[in-house]
Amino acid sequence: MPAGHGLRSRTRDTFSRPFRKKGYIPLSTYLKTYRIGDYVDIKVNGAVHKGMPHKFYHGRTGRVWNVTKRAIGVEINKQVRGKIIRKRIHVRVEHVQQSRCNEDFKLRVKKNDQLKAEAKARGEIISTKRQPEGPKPGFKVEGATIETVTPIPYDVVNDLKGGY
Repeated sequence: MPAGHGLRSRTRDTFSRPFRKKGYIPLSTYLKTYRIGDYVDIKVNGAVHKGMPHKFYHGRTGRVWNVTKRAIGVEINKQVRGKIIRKRIHVRVEHVQQSRCNEDFKLRVKKNDQLKAEAKARGEIISTKRQPEGPKPGFKVEGATIETVTPIPYDVVNDLKGGY
């Protein structure tokens, strides 16, 4: 029989619940607060059929553009042929989790603000731009002796007897 092309085709493993994570959904899933502009990861929960996004969006990261009673609107980029289209979909909260994609950026901003405040107190101007690591510093090897290694000539007769 030919393969089906339905809405949930080829999602047997993708939408299945993880090992030892089957059963009821924790209440913390419903108690999380999402605000407009937050980054969220779409991670489909196969146990909840309502508000389930299409399999294409599983594992994608987007921004919240709308918050409703039970669902949130997520804006995601999707490549269609040669162009990238910004798609807006509504997904129930069970299929969404807070993204950690800009966690490092936020930490860097806080650290830079702190460094700028300290520099201002000292009366200095510092640059908080990231710089490439660059090459490692050179060094001299001291006390090394030079050893010449010469190959042993190959002897067919000796090799047939069993070696040297």
